[in-house]
Amino acid sequence: MSSSRRNINGRSPLVNPQRQITAFFTKTPSPSPSPIPSPTLSKSNPKIKPNPNPTPSLTTPSPLNPKQHKPKPLLIIGASPTPPQPSPSPSPFADQVIGKRIKVYWPIDDAWYEGFVKSFDKLTSKHRIHYDDDEEESIDLSKEKFEWIQERSSKKLKRLRRGSSPIRKMVIEENVVEDSPKEEKEEHDDDDDNDNDNDNDNDDSDDEDWGKNAVLEDVGDDDDEEEMELEDENDVAAESVKGKTNGKVEPKKRKLGEAAKSEPAKKSRSGTEVNRVAVKLSPLEHVNNLEVKKTSDGADNVPTGDASERFASREAQKFRFLREDRKDANRRHPGDENYDSRTLYVPPDFLRSLTEGQRQWWDFKSKHMDKVLFFKMGKFYELFEMDAHVGAKELTLQYMKGEQPHCGFPERNFSTNVEKLARKGYRVLVVEQTETPEQLELRRKEKGSKDKVVRREICAVVSKGTLTDGEFMSANPEAAYLMALTEHHGNHPNEMSERTYGVCVVDVTTSRVIIGQFNDDSECSHLCCILSEIRPVEIVKPAKILSAETERVLLKHTRNPLVNELIPIVEFWDADKTVDQLKRIYGHNNDVSDQDGGLDCLPDVLLELVKTGHNSRSALSALGGALYYLKQAFLDEQLLRFAQFELLPCSVFSGFASKPYMVLDAAALENLEIFENSRNGESSGTLYAQLNQCVTAFGKRLLKSWLARPLCHVESIKERQEAVAGLKGVNLPHALEFRKELSKLPDMERLLARVFSTSDASGRNANKVVLYEDASKKQLQEFISALRGLEVMAQACLSLSVILNDVKSRQLSHLLTPGKGLPDVCMDLNHFKDAFDWVEANNSGRIIPHEGADIEYDSACKAVKEIESSLLKHLKEQRKLLGGTSISYVNIGKDTYLLEVPENLCQNIPRDYELRSSKKGFSRYWTPDIKSLLRELSGAESERESLLKSTLQRLIGRFCEHHTQWKQLVSATAELDVLINLAIASDYYEGPKCRPSFVGTLCTNEAPYLYAKSLGHPVIRSDSLGKGAFVPNDITIGGPDHASFILLTGPNMGGKSTLLRQVCMAVILAQVGADVPAESFELSPVDRIFVRMGARDNIMAGQSTFLTELSETATMLSSATRNSLVALDELGRGTSTSDGQAIAESVLEHLVRRVQCRGLFSTHYHRLAIDYLKDPKVCLCHMACQVGSGIEGLDEVTFLYRLTLGACPKSYGVNVARLAGLPTSVLQKAAAKSREFEASYGKCRKGSSETNSLNQSWVDEIIVIIQKLNNTATNLSCQETVCDPSLRKLQRKARKLLQRC
Repeated sequence: MSSSRRNINGRSPLVNPQRQITAFFTKTPSPSPSPIPSPTLSKSNPKIKPNPNPTPSLTTPSPLNPKQHKPKPLLIIGASPTPPQPSPSPSPFADQVIGKRIKVYWPIDDAWYEGFVKSFDKLTSKHRIHYDDDEEESIDLSKEKFEWIQERSSKKLKRLRRGSSPIRKMVIEENVVEDSPKEEKEEHDDDDDNDNDNDNDNDDSDDEDWGKNAVLEDVGDDDDEEEMELEDENDVAAESVKGKTNGKVEPKKRKLGEAAKSEPAKKSRSGTEVNRVAVKLSPLEHVNNLEVKKTSDGADNVPTGDASERFASREAQKFRFLREDRKDANRRHPGDENYDSRTLYVPPDFLRSLTEGQRQWWDFKSKHMDKVLFFKMGKFYELFEMDAHVGAKELTLQYMKGEQPHCGFPERNFSTNVEKLARKGYRVLVVEQTETPEQLELRRKEKGSKDKVVRREICAVVSKGTLTDGEFMSANPEAAYLMALTEHHGNHPNEMSERTYGVCVVDVTTSRVIIGQFNDDSECSHLCCILSEIRPVEIVKPAKILSAETERVLLKHTRNPLVNELIPIVEFWDADKTVDQLKRIYGHNNDVSDQDGGLDCLPDVLLELVKTGHNSRSALSALGGALYYLKQAFLDEQLLRFAQFELLPCSVFSGFASKPYMVLDAAALENLEIFENSRNGESSGTLYAQLNQCVTAFGKRLLKSWLARPLCHVESIKERQEAVAGLKGVNLPHALEFRKELSKLPDMERLLARVFSTSDASGRNANKVVLYEDASKKQLQEFISALRGLEVMAQACLSLSVILNDVKSRQLSHLLTPGKGLPDVCMDLNHFKDAFDWVEANNSGRIIPHEGADIEYDSACKAVKEIESSLLKHLKEQRKLLGGTSISYVNIGKDTYLLEVPENLCQNIPRDYELRSSKKGFSRYWTPDIKSLLRELSGAESERESLLKSTLQRLIGRFCEHHTQWKQLVSATAELDVLINLAIASDYYEGPKCRPSFVGTLCTNEAPYLYAKSLGHPVIRSDSLGKGAFVPNDITIGGPDHASFILLTGPNMGGKSTLLRQVCMAVILAQVGADVPAESFELSPVDRIFVRMGARDNIMAGQSTFLTELSETATMLSSATRNSLVALDELGRGTSTSDGQAIAESVLEHLVRRVQCRGLFSTHYHRLAIDYLKDPKVCLCHMACQVGSGIEGLDEVTFLYRLTLGACPKSYGVNVARLAGLPTSVLQKAAAKSREFEASYGKCRKGSSETNSLNQSWVDEIIVIIQKLNNTATNLSCQETVCDPSLRKLQRKARKLLQRC
């Protein structure tokens, strides 16, 4: 073969991989033939060849008997033709054969490898061959054995999925295909020469021999399921190791064997035919749905259908300890109060019956029964037993044939599959291989270890809240929060007592950590508010600590999170242990002084938190619970190093003056549909969806935060309004150009967090982890993407700064001035830009640092150059010494710097010169100095290469030193994105829009005030109404000359609830800093919005519809202030009319007289309108409608949706019944009953004064007049004059009644 062939180790990290992968768990009880396994192949050792005819043995294979010989497992698919004998190649065809398929024979491997001719080099007369595994080499076809492959369509071997259409079975037999006698003899000779190698191979091949026969199972028929090519998804698990860099093993080339032309099977270079098949493991018991509330034990996964019958008897016999005899690791039964379902006691007798590989798996599984194990074996992640059922069900993997459940997938599918399971609520335990078979063999020889399985370690725990990357996350900017919660009661804990909560909220994708401690009421109002805003996907809590009321709140205000219970103190740390851990983590990365007890290493927020003492103990304990959980996922240190700590706005810490925000509690967020609609819980139709026009993912998250916490300080609101106004008008083109630049960005906040995390080699990034996929290339591409993103943001911000000449906004000036809100990153970015070629590095996956960019690498390069310079100097000395100027250096093969001396000068050669080679007229020598310099040169070049490989890590380390300013740049860009979004969002309103004006402050003594002219709806538009336009309304609440409450009546479906919502949303928009859909809008600031509307129960909390309604009302009455805004919709309708009306009137009285806040109170209790008719603090209004006579004498109501002064006499519920399609007979009966009730209404209520009787009489008469007026108006045609006599008569009668009032 050509010398250009690279030497490859040839050693696979999995010896005898077919048996190891496809029969991982089976321990064969009966004898079976066991031929000698094929030795390890290496191109550097051409003597070693596979043995086609090993001698059989009847000894039962066992890890305890490693010297046994086992047969090579081969994949038999129909008849396998004998590989053709290699034949000499024809003469080369220059560039005429470019693109043709070719098969090249490698004598060292004694194997044929397929590919195609990529190009032809005329200078060297060599063809460039691109092999099917993406490796390339240049060879001289005239010196190689090769064959042309006929172009034909050959059917690919597909990897079956669960439910795919039936195909013929692929059986892995323990048979041997006969080879030619010549090959037999060669391989037998090689076996004799390499007995020692075979013994060594057996030692670590038998270690994980978990079974024999494996058949790909036909599991059903489902045309909808996509088939995956075996060739693409399931490469051979037994890939030979080319080399290892930082623990990462490059996969060895594997070619299709000639014996599988029609149905190609994967072949290793050893020539052993291997076919990797996907498998699914049989669970023992069905996990009690890992994705839900309690920690599941992982043993309850049961297969369905045929799989259930197939595995049931085995599991019933072998795994009693998983069912009726189940115990945890401490042998406690499920009934024990301290029983830990996360662990399992495995009987010693069962363990002794297993191979070492099986014991290794059970050792991991028994400690993590609540998780699905991704168990790494070579290039594949395998799932066994109960985990296999999860893989079969959730990942559509296919079970392997055999009595044991088993399935798996290749390494390159790891991210996709781990994300799928995590998003479905499973916890995934990633067990990686941290040792190669070579390292195991070396450890056995050097340390006398008796281990027969390679080392494996837990390298990650992935769940909903710890998922950091994935396709769905890339497309979804919403934060997935992990929330740790603890609770503390006072001296007399009970359900109604005040409680103290400690909360820690973590977004692992952005390293954002929010900490808080607050006192809450009996209804847990603050906690409900937090849960409704962040909707945590995962909750960490101390076991048996939270009260029943807190547990009910967690059920009600979350959306099916994954819940983890930790043991208090031991796992859910208290404040003291948390502080110790923080000092350990931060002290490790910083110089720590004894001042302040070593606390000076902590970030400012944590330092102040610790110093507050008892007032922050619950918060620190919550942080401790989160840290412990993140530590198990190998995320604690890398997250804390670059974490952005924030305080929860509702926290009360001494010494902290939190920025005041408007409070939107859970009921307000849900009833107003700020983030989630009431139909399906999604964002469509919400205020956030309407307002969200941000172009960056991090801008969208900031907008959501602003909407959840509108500003309260008038000065802060006006500052933001100025900034929004400064981005309109003449500056709008610059703002739109800024948005255009930002639209190209990835999610920079998450990207930076991932780059920061790679600065510390831990978890799956650890150097010892054996990976085949090139993880460093992905890291490099993300690093370059981060640099480019930062450059785009910096340039975009500088370009936008031209608007500062035309605006007076202090906020914009701060955000766009380098050195202030905008960090000056140009110099640092230029440093990284000058350090290496970004384009070349992104394409090649390797950094070649420019001179001056890396001092260590430059030093290594300098050392190499100095040695090379010394060699040149030595050459000049030799020329002078030997007296010939024609003496020069030549390189022959591996021998470099050979001193080539003409034959006529050789008599002068000193004796200590070493003759290395010669040719006619010349001899070549190494002098003692040359040999010494070559040793130095070899060491220097090795050091240079090592530093080159670690260049990325050093650059990332240097990049992380500036993490504060990178995050500040992202923060400034996000704020600008949201401000521009607010500037253009008003374009999506219908009708007029205006900039709200604020009157007074929260501390003023003036009466709170709200006025809107032609107030529209920020979400509802005419095109969504189906017909007509949305009707705007004028509204005035509060102030010195107006009532502080509107008592709103009107027909069902008349628009009362819509009016309440649009007023509340307009206030939120105003205090966020956005424009409002109105001609004008004035208000004094609102500190909190309370909303009670809709009918819903809370069955999980044991609350009826009426109780839920009154619970929310109770929160209003206890928490509302003079500056609050209250919206009450039909309070009291969940009980009898008398009780409901009494409660409604009492609540209204309390809010009007005692709280004196602004509010809207819609009701169908018309008696309330009578009682508050002359109350100056209550304004009677109704939603106007037009009533006419319909079919069968029924009222037909036309809704006008206009807010009108005065009360509405009826609710016209029968009209809604008509619209709903109730039968006419039922409607007529209902109308008659309604008139009967109306006639007697008031007579049953004994008046307490003559005034009430007079009022009732007046109301009855005015009702009759209004009805006649409506009927007359309905009967008028468009051409009739409005001066109809009947109308004038009714008008005079109405005036007389008004004079009596």
